[in-house]
Amino acid sequence: MYKLFKILLILSLITSCKDNQFQVDRNKINKGIVYEVNVRQYSKEGSFKAVTNDIKKIKKLGVEILWLMPIHPIGKEKRKGGLGSYYSISDYKGINPEFGDAEDLKELVKVAHANDMIVIMDWVANHTAWDHSWIYNNSDYYTKGSDGEITDPINPYTGESWGWTDVADLNFDNNQMRSEMIDAMKYWIEEFEVDGYRCDAAHSCPVDFWKESINELRKIKNVFMLAESDPFNVGGFELINSFEMSYNWQGHYILNEISKGHKSAKDLTENINRNLDIYEDDHILLNFTSNHDENTWAGTVFDRMGESYLTMSVLTYIIPGIPLLYNGQEYSLSKRLGFFEKDFIPKENTELVEFYNNLGKIKRNNKALHFSKETKFDIKNSIDDDIFILERTLNDQSVLFISNLSNESKSINHEIDGNYKNLQNGELIKLSSKQNLDFNPWEYLLLKKL
Repeated sequence: MYKLFKILLILSLITSCKDNQFQVDRNKINKGIVYEVNVRQYSKEGSFKAVTNDIKKIKKLGVEILWLMPIHPIGKEKRKGGLGSYYSISDYKGINPEFGDAEDLKELVKVAHANDMIVIMDWVANHTAWDHSWIYNNSDYYTKGSDGEITDPINPYTGESWGWTDVADLNFDNNQMRSEMIDAMKYWIEEFEVDGYRCDAAHSCPVDFWKESINELRKIKNVFMLAESDPFNVGGFELINSFEMSYNWQGHYILNEISKGHKSAKDLTENINRNLDIYEDDHILLNFTSNHDENTWAGTVFDRMGESYLTMSVLTYIIPGIPLLYNGQEYSLSKRLGFFEKDFIPKENTELVEFYNNLGKIKRNNKALHFSKETKFDIKNSIDDDIFILERTLNDQSVLFISNLSNESKSINHEIDGNYKNLQNGELIKLSSKQNLDFNPWEYLLLKKL
């Protein structure tokens, strides 16, 4: 009888632990945005603690998903620069001592959960550092060239090196390697309660690996998975549909090109209509004006988008999908953060903090801006290719976005009648199809239908 009592007690404790585990709430995710944290460069300290101290500030931006760039130890052999790339990982179960220790990371996750944010970690499955223990103990885990030597990653389209010479390419034909990789992914969920992964260069790994790993992870927790890929890469839709979210790379490039005057609102309309047609209704596109790659290698939003940068940022909240903020955008980050050296985000310029706080609040409080497979997108026709007008409707709520996506002033002819509220300043506006709207370059209105 005593043994039976002990067994029942243990089972009840296990059940209680599962019930108390922070749960990934898809409905909450649909209301918010993703915030990418570059721990090394987030602050002068470059630590987990600095991020933890700012969780409440980050939450005010409307953040529901906190994405931590790789937090693992960085390889020293063949490293680039003084500190190396975050994506050159020497231990999948280790923590970069620059950032802090295990307790610091656990505290970060705990505080994020207390503020109703899920935490996803960057997962680099395609390659490891050259001084990862597998190099010495399990060389068959790696891709080898005709000379029998381990190679750096190869571009599948050209058959040539990507130039990522600081990392060694993994061999996904090796089932033991796959098993160890999945075991490492489980580790952070079980020991640190992370809620999922942003999977780096997901198209570089076989689709069946991702399906297997996601299936195994979901035996532990309802993880949220973001693929850094799109259906135009290797793996196509079979890969993309294995994840909840993937990158809207094509949409991002169009926003860049509109800013430069090389494309127009007409191109954006075609992109949106195509996306609505080809993606599954419940698949989320990640919209962005910046991320760690764009900021470092392509330039800041000011470099790429000039005077249009705020309009383009608002657009990422309006077009189908969920927006991403790269840390520092709220502080008008006007420099390219170093990738291989210590750098930091200057936080003196707070001019945009309130702008993004307000934008996050608008998204959270207006159902029509939530991600939903039930949302209706109505792009209004215009005789001017630079004019973009989109109405989003979910159930009985509608939000209207009217914009001039050009560097010239425009008189906008439209067919809209009704009473609206400007969501950014509270002003009441009556629209009449009999009266044109005069817009300055890159001017827009974000309106709620009354």
